[in-house]
Amino acid sequence: MPAAPLIEIRVQAGDFDVSAEIDALTKGRADIGGVASFIGLCRDEGGALSALELEHYPGMAERAIRAIAEEAVARFALSAILAVHRYGKIAPGGNIVLVAAAAGHRHAAFEGAEFLMDYLKTEAPFWKKEHMADGTSGDWVSAKDADDSARDRWKGRS
Repeated sequence: MPAAPLIEIRVQAGDFDVSAEIDALTKGRADIGGVASFIGLCRDEGGALSALELEHYPGMAERAIRAIAEEAVARFALSAILAVHRYGKIAPGGNIVLVAAAAGHRHAAFEGAEFLMDYLKTEAPFWKKEHMADGTSGDWVSAKDADDSARDRWKGRS
């Protein structure tokens, strides 16, 4: 009998080690045939950005991500799912988010990871502020229509 699905959600200031996270997600799980992951990094926006500052609503962010992860597990029959999202100031090249989905087969893992990332991007309460290389404080980053479209394509699909 397969083990119960593992759902791991963390919002943290510190960095994460992708290999260690995937190893922990799959350790002792012989029912997993594939893991699909996404790692979001901070861009420098052509040299204009010195850091991206991420804020979140503690407790609410974790609950929102967990609800999305639980839906992904049920929808795609995942064996395990992981979301690690950082907050605070992150320099260009630094890790922001890791999403990993594990399943018996690759197709479910790919879809689970993509589903979680599409919803995390639009539904989890995070705010991003740019800090510019010239020392000025930039703008708060607005939501993008493309992110909403990516999320909306899952609606009505099973």
